[in-house]
Amino acid sequence: MKIPKCMSTQHPDNVNPPFFAEGNEISGEDEIAEAYYVFSHLGCDEQMWDCEGKEVDNYVVKKLLTKYEPFFRDNKLGEDFFLTLRVPNPTVEKAEAKILLETLESIPRSYDTARLFYEEERAPVFEVILPMAASTKCLDRIYQYYLDFVVGKQNQPFKKGDITIKDWIGEFKPENINVIPLFEDKPGMLQADSITRNYLEDKNVEYQRVFLARSDPAMNYGIISAVLLNKIALERFNILSEDLGMDIYPIIGMGSAPFRGNLEPSLVEEVGLEYPSAHTLTLQSSFKYDHPHAEVVDAINKLKNRKTRDPHQMDEEKTLDIIDRYAAEYEKQIINLAPIINRVAKYVPSRRKRKLHIGLFGYSRSIGEISLPRAITFTCALYSLGIPPEVLGLNALTDADRDYLKSVYKNFDLDLKKAIQYLDRDSKLLNPKLKEYLNLYYPEVDQDLSHLELTRDINKSLSTNQTEGMGEKILRGANLRKFLG
Repeated sequence: MKIPKCMSTQHPDNVNPPFFAEGNEISGEDEIAEAYYVFSHLGCDEQMWDCEGKEVDNYVVKKLLTKYEPFFRDNKLGEDFFLTLRVPNPTVEKAEAKILLETLESIPRSYDTARLFYEEERAPVFEVILPMAASTKCLDRIYQYYLDFVVGKQNQPFKKGDITIKDWIGEFKPENINVIPLFEDKPGMLQADSITRNYLEDKNVEYQRVFLARSDPAMNYGIISAVLLNKIALERFNILSEDLGMDIYPIIGMGSAPFRGNLEPSLVEEVGLEYPSAHTLTLQSSFKYDHPHAEVVDAINKLKNRKTRDPHQMDEEKTLDIIDRYAAEYEKQIINLAPIINRVAKYVPSRRKRKLHIGLFGYSRSIGEISLPRAITFTCALYSLGIPPEVLGLNALTDADRDYLKSVYKNFDLDLKKAIQYLDRDSKLLNPKLKEYLNLYYPEVDQDLSHLELTRDINKSLSTNQTEGMGEKILRGANLRKFLG
């Protein structure tokens, strides 16, 4: 079984819309074209199809096979290229809960379409991603619902003595699906291995894929916490794989901003070394559309040829202590910045037609009822103010912390220096102690003067309530960075 290495996603962190989009926002039929484009022209071996936060096209398989027939005749969906559905989590997303049922019901229909197209038994879709996975029960319910209520109903007669549903409309395949848990917060990531272990106890599966978020943990606990939490989870998954004698294939959700992963075409090798045991990395919209085509294709080829290795070994007690102290300082600074972040977020241009969910801050009792936009808009707002989120909370680190971090967080200085070039060191929004820290440890990082001029113009416009053209200024800054957020 081929396990994909490059998962293209629909995360809207791009500055420039792709050529096939009808407007500045990718939507509807554009996303069908996008799936074909990333397979045929970029060489990505997987497309995540997002079924939460927007109107869902459950006929994606039929549209791909009919609209791009020559390509998919030679390149089989479900064997050479993969479509993986991200479904709503009914435990958390009550308003979209029933979309899950529609999505699961679409899987056998897509199977029938592929069987007619290829004239053989083929499952074009057989894996779903469950976001905000927080317990074994959440995963089991998806697995069992498909098994018992989607496929299982085929053997039910209409009434005693009558034919079964299968006799009436045909059999339902695939017989079961793989559920990929997506762990997005600190408790989930620290329990990810035990949740997965318990889920697998009664499953007869050949392998298991697991998904670790990189953006939301950064937004909620800071960049350092996000990196360290991922590394702890990866090390524990490696132990779990050995315990079970089963291959576990981690996915990490990476964006282009350092805060959200620093995965851009020129840095694929550095990011691969940071997370050596991660089998699959996500390629979000900025990676695909904000860089020259040849560079993107070359980077994807490097990722597909990348060999995975053992994860970095961590001192968990020391690591968790750093996370706790650093995250506490990061949260204090975010609380102070929340009003201005939310104000700027209103002007951040949208790049996909989707609803933006409220970040986890809205549910966190430890810092009060602070609501913030999702990670891309959050990151863009802070960059647009001249305060890259990567720097927040750094003043909590001791020299001993820095020495340890540089031994386990390989790209520590690389990530920070890339962000600091967009910092306004004279900003009144900058925490005084943080300003001292940055001047002490990063005094020689050159500033992008064009970006600095833009951020100061944005701040002046906000202070005088002259916000006309704010979205254009934000986009100009994003274009200099080569990512929206």
